[in-house]
Amino acid sequence: MATGKSNPAADSAAAFTPDFESAAERVRELNEKMIEATKKSGNLSLDAYEKTLQGLVDFEEKAAGASQLDFVSALAKAHAAFVTDVSSAFTSAARDALK
Repeated sequence: MATGKSNPAADSAAAFTPDFESAAERVRELNEKMIEATKKSGNLSLDAYEKTLQGLVDFEEKAAGASQLDFVSALAKAHAAFVTDVSSAFTSAARDALK
């Protein structure tokens, strides 16, 4: 029994679908831009971390060289090498995670 009336629920669902799809596409694009910005920011943070840590290691090595006690010098050099190795492994793993 057709009455000739349109179904408002079906009409609104049909009108809503294209808007939903375009909104979903915009959200996807924004997510991709956010991911790229986060990766860039993460890499910049890692660069700053490495630069700062290298400055501290350089200072520690200079201080070790200035020490007149052999065991203090050897300990400081060993610590600087340890910090360098650990931080290199950390930053390498972090950069791999950001890819």
